[in-house]
Amino acid sequence: MDTLLSPCRRRLLGAFGGLGALAFTGCGERVRSGQSANAPLQFAGETMGTAYLVKLAGAEVSAARLERLAADVHAALDGVDRGMSLYRPDSELMRFNRHIAATPLPLSKDLYAVLAAGQRVAELSQGAFDVSVAPLVNAWGFGSEKRRVVPAPGEVQAKRAAVDYRGLRLDAGHRAATKAHTGLQVDLGGIAKGYGVDLAARALEADGVENYMIEVGGEVRTRGRNAQGRPWQIGIEEPDAMPQRARTVVPLAGRSMATSGDYRIYFEQAGRRYSHEIDPRTAAPIAHGLASVTVVADDCMSADGLATSLIVLGPQAGWALAQRESLAAWFIVRDADGRLHDRATEAFAALTGAA
Repeated sequence: MDTLLSPCRRRLLGAFGGLGALAFTGCGERVRSGQSANAPLQFAGETMGTAYLVKLAGAEVSAARLERLAADVHAALDGVDRGMSLYRPDSELMRFNRHIAATPLPLSKDLYAVLAAGQRVAELSQGAFDVSVAPLVNAWGFGSEKRRVVPAPGEVQAKRAAVDYRGLRLDAGHRAATKAHTGLQVDLGGIAKGYGVDLAARALEADGVENYMIEVGGEVRTRGRNAQGRPWQIGIEEPDAMPQRARTVVPLAGRSMATSGDYRIYFEQAGRRYSHEIDPRTAAPIAHGLASVTVVADDCMSADGLATSLIVLGPQAGWALAQRESLAAWFIVRDADGRLHDRATEAFAALTGAA
């Protein structure tokens, strides 16, 4: 298996065989090459508060080219982090969040693309996905403050009034955005990472790479075949499992995959789990039995945003949306006794042979 996703701890685990030679960039580590054509080359690093891993297969790569590829991938990911981070006061997203209402603000091509994609997912999910959720994320302690306590009802309701994706107005002709009110604050945590993966993939393809797997904090994009000449084998993590392990494996070639789960980041209070997955419509963390949703799509940004929307919608409404839109989606539902049950849409079953 090529990789076992570990979104809970934001890193990759090697499973069913070693990971081979790791090569890191941006962290003071060296890049190694000189392996045979059927052995994978790898490099890794850190971005957006998480780790990333890139595997290449199918051809020998010189040390100089591998260094260049690693630098290009890191630059693509770092560009998204610098532009869309809520932890960088000088990021373009933070400048937009500080922008006054009613005045259009011209945006970069990348930020506009992610906002536009987010609005499409918001419309599709009828607000289950909402880029303006930032005030609620902060209220529940999953923003920069990380308080990890249940907020007072009054605080939540005050923040809720500012959340509505329809208050964000995009002007494609001028590539600009306008806020309906100054309190509208954008959080792209549910979609920007997938866009970063897509940009990293473009960087590899621009250099002629035909076989790769990119993983950033649980979001994956692939092209071609792995070192064994098979589709890349991507594991979906079993929720709550310790030690971490794959619950199922998805063969990917030229597709992307993203997973959203309630077990990644959460706190417990009075015997209840409060996940970082916030439902903008209820102004609270999700409270249903859907533990994890994985979506396979052509691009990673779409997979990322759709997975976020489906886990917010829950096991019934999310399933209905996935079926209606013919999404390749895998649902892991946790029952009242803590047992896990799998459910695959027809499109997902066609990829994996799942029943």
